[in-house]
Amino acid sequence: MKKILAVLMVLILSGCKSMMEKQTILKENINSTLDAWHNAAAEANYNDYFNLMSEDAIFIGTDATENWNKTEFQAFAKPFFDKGKAWNFTAVERHVYFDETGRTAWFDELLNTQMKICRGSGVLVKIGAEWKIKHYVLSMTIPNDNTNEVVKIKTPIEEAFLKKRQGNK
Repeated sequence: MKKILAVLMVLILSGCKSMMEKQTILKENINSTLDAWHNAAAEANYNDYFNLMSEDAIFIGTDATENWNKTEFQAFAKPFFDKGKAWNFTAVERHVYFDETGRTAWFDELLNTQMKICRGSGVLVKIGAEWKIKHYVLSMTIPNDNTNEVVKIKTPIEEAFLKKRQGNK
């Protein structure tokens, strides 16, 4: 009986170890994809940047008007890439999570950018052997102590935006 329990424990622990190793490899793949995506923007490599996004990708930027499908985002971004200077985001911290299939991942990251600290979050899907960015949200962070100042600055702009949106209902 003790031998059977010992064998079962070894099998269970081996299974846990291989699952942990798989998770580690998957996270490394996600990190590589996201780092390559950010690097392609820093190097103004339009094709590499957009090839890392799924065909039905969505990009949501920091401005309330920036909610684009891939084609719209490409049109917005092309002039920046053509000038040889897009944007330069470097991950400072990243958390990656997976669904039970290991073919969908979601993440959040803190970024060092020209806008100072930003937060990115999104979803990647595995298409064939490659991870593709399907949804990305970029947000600027605001220190809690400065929220009132920021609200004062953005209120007139965003009130006009809201009136326009509410008028379109």
